[in-house]
Amino acid sequence: MSTDRIEKKIVLRVPRSRVWRALTNAEEFGAWFGAKLSGSFAPAAVVKAVITSKGYEGLTFDLEVERIEPEHRLSYRWHPAAIDQKVDYSKEPTTLVEFVLDEVAGGTELTVTESGFDRLPAGRRADAFRSNSEGWAIQLTNIERYVAA
Repeated sequence: MSTDRIEKKIVLRVPRSRVWRALTNAEEFGAWFGAKLSGSFAPAAVVKAVITSKGYEGLTFDLEVERIEPEHRLSYRWHPAAIDQKVDYSKEPTTLVEFVLDEVAGGTELTVTESGFDRLPAGRRADAFRSNSEGWAIQLTNIERYVAA
């Protein structure tokens, strides 16, 4: 089992264009992800976010957009599980989050991959991996509900 890479997949029963909009429109992304985003998804952009999800309200994070391939791939870097407001995570390595869309019978397959955990400080690595692995499972359910509504 890899401790460097999380990969989760789901088939969403909507067209790829609908999933793409939910991923790349900052307002829509925030609606299913549980955050209020400022900025827009564009290559090299930094999108700022404030978490609105219960238990984490007010925590902030940045998404540094790496790649956008329309209706196929969105990737960004961030500091995973950066939830302790007393810690400056800015000097830590980031992980890479990639959303890949593929057309399948009856809808769109969404694959979320987050990699780079092995570069994190040893004291945070296992917790960040576990937390984000659980988190991505929840987020796939969230986006499934969101795009189906």
